This record gives sequence, C-alpha cells and structure tokens, in this order.
Amino acid sequence: MKRNLIVLLTILVCGLTACKPGQKKDGNMEKETKLKIETSAGDIIVKLYNETPKHRDNFIKLAEDGTYEGTLFHRVIKDFMIQAGDPESKNAPKGKMLGAGDVGYTVPAEFVYPKYFHKKGALSAARQGDNVNPKKESSGCQFYIVTGKVYNDSTLLGMEHQMNQARLNNAFNALAQKHMKEIYKMRKDGDQEGLMNLQDTLIAQAEAQVADEPEFRFTPEQVKAYTTVGGTPHLDGEYTVFGEVVEGMDIVDKIQQVKTDRSDRPEEDVKIEKVTVID
Repeated sequence: MKRNLIVLLTILVCGLTACKPGQKKDGNMEKETKLKIETSAGDIIVKLYNETPKHRDNFIKLAEDGTYEGTLFHRVIKDFMIQAGDPESKNAPKGKMLGAGDVGYTVPAEFVYPKYFHKKGALSAARQGDNVNPKKESSGCQFYIVTGKVYNDSTLLGMEHQMNQARLNNAFNALAQKHMKEIYKMRKDGDQEGLMNLQDTLIAQAEAQVADEPEFRFTPEQVKAYTTVGGTPHLDGEYTVFGEVVEGMDIVDKIQQVKTDRSDRPEEDVKIEKVTVID
C-alpha cells in the first residue's frame, strides 16, 4: 500500500512540474419519453428517465432540432459500447479522427446511482476526462449505448475490492494536492525523511476518512444484471446514465460487430438518419 502511494506522490509532483426543455408537452412527468433512433443498420427505441431531467430535455431538444441527423456511430468497441452524436461526424471523410465535436455546452452530471447503472442497453452520456472535467459534466450531444459483457460473481467481488482501493487512493490524492508545494520543496531538497513522514500522515488521514464511509458494494440488482445480461460496471458513478434501450437491442448488437479501424471508427459508416419522439 505505502509503495503504491509513494508512486502516486511522484506522479502528482511530476504532473505539477510539467512532466456535457423541462416538462413533457402533455404535462405528465410520470410517463417516460420514448424516442426512435433510425440508423442505417436498423431502428433502436430508447426511453429517457425522468430522474435525469437535464439530460432528458437536452436529448429531446437535439432530436427535435435535427442535430443527430447524419451523424455517425463513430466509436464502436465490441463487448463495451457504441458511441455517437459528434456533429463533426456528418459527412466525415474516411480516416478522419472523430469524437471531439460538441454543441458548445455541457450538461451537469445527474447520477441516480445505484438505481440506474451501466447494464447492457443503458443509454449514457459521454464526457471529457476527470483531469479537465472534475465535476464529470456530460457532453452536450455525444452519447453511448452499453453492450458490455457478462461477469461472474468472483470477478465482481474483485471489482468491489478495486473500487474500494480506488476510493482510498482518491482520498490520498486529494489530501496530497493540498500539500503540493510542501512536497515539491522536500523533493527538491532531497528530504526523503520528510516525504516519508508526510506520506505516513496522509495515509493515516486517508484511511480514517474512508473508514467513516460505507464500503462499496454492488446492489443485488446490479449483481443480477451484470451476471446475466452483462454491462460495464467500472463506469458506474462516473458517467450519467439517463435512459435505456427498450427495443432494437439486436440492432445495437449488430452495430457492435462491425469491423473498425485503429481509432475504433467503423470502416463502413453506420449513420443515424433521424431521431424522433414517439411517445
């Protein structure tokens, strides 16, 4: 544990020095909105969760504005997910790198976890990484549909352990960030004893902080889904899940099987022709 955190201190210092429309029209907030995503591979019907209203309303707005018409599924990874919504993918020539396009704004994260998680068929919002997006805000337009894979119980137990370890590392990193000037000076002066003492103090503080919080555990619903239909559990709590596929999962599976290039873009374009509100 201490050796791993020493490495984290070094990485942190190196980083320092250089080295993503409200109520439905009929006023019914209980009924979930469904949309049809017409693609060149077939139709996919999704429903949007009312508990994630900002994402729901934004997705409906973009659909009604025609923003998605002509965009591609530009990133496809088998047993993981299919991603779309980049405006720059419209009429993009072969070989063009995609995924950086946006609509000029982000959507605040709306985590409704653990009720909504990354089971197969989950509709989620893409986003930039934590280093430039610590609030985990969603892309204003890019989304992905989870395909994932099926896990066994022992693998999920291992993932629980890793996630709890990650919580400890994150707590340590947050504490270390508050001492960066001090850490940098001790490293510059070659004060290894000072670094070790500070490290021991921060480890103790991080362990005490995490000890006051309940350990991470998958819910029975998650375990059932991840060990039967599958999904991508490591994304839970990191990306907003705002809907799910209700029809056309066979089309999603068909898309995830296409041949892709080195950037995970399908060699033959898979295009979104239209997205419409149907219910």
